[in-house]
Amino acid sequence: METQNSQVQDLKEIKNLMERSTRFLSLSGLSSVVAGIIAIIGAGIAYFLILDNGRIIYNEHFDVISLEEGTRVIKLLIIDALLVLVFAFVFALYFSKRKAKRLNTKFWTKATKRVLYNFTIPLLAGGAFTLILIQQHNIHLVASSTLIFYGIALLNASNFTFSEIRYLGICEIIIGLLAGIFLYYGIFFWVIGFGILHIIYGALMYYKYER
Repeated sequence: METQNSQVQDLKEIKNLMERSTRFLSLSGLSSVVAGIIAIIGAGIAYFLILDNGRIIYNEHFDVISLEEGTRVIKLLIIDALLVLVFAFVFALYFSKRKAKRLNTKFWTKATKRVLYNFTIPLLAGGAFTLILIQQHNIHLVASSTLIFYGIALLNASNFTFSEIRYLGICEIIIGLLAGIFLYYGIFFWVIGFGILHIIYGALMYYKYER
């Protein structure tokens, strides 16, 4: 009986070692929580400062404001979104490196490269498609497309990190589809998808794996 238990334990250890070598497990739940908070702050800046309480949020034909004013607003929104992305990435890097150090594991591994590769390609495709939508004045679909492509990126990366990320990806896609139906509430779906969902997911992952 003891021999059998020992063999089971050995198999578990071998499985854990194989998982660590093929999956990026340094991703910290705290990075997701902080990313969600940053996304909510960015959405607040867009809504209250750039969009004047949301009144010109989806003026895709510029029928309320001038073309020049519409272009200025779009540029400010893009800058706001890029700043959110940069700050979220920096904090994700910081917390993940800190977790890797605490676990006494390497941060930059083949698994890390696989995650970045599989995550970045759909994200870049989504970014390019979003710029096309903006150039064609289809601004009302921007929120939907960014959420859907982000969800696809998460699903793609989930094969090389925590499997729970695929559920976050599915939720992002669903929220993105809803944003495509309720076109004039895109910024609120952004808050839900990039903000609230990230905070909930990050908190759950933190308590499950890091406490």
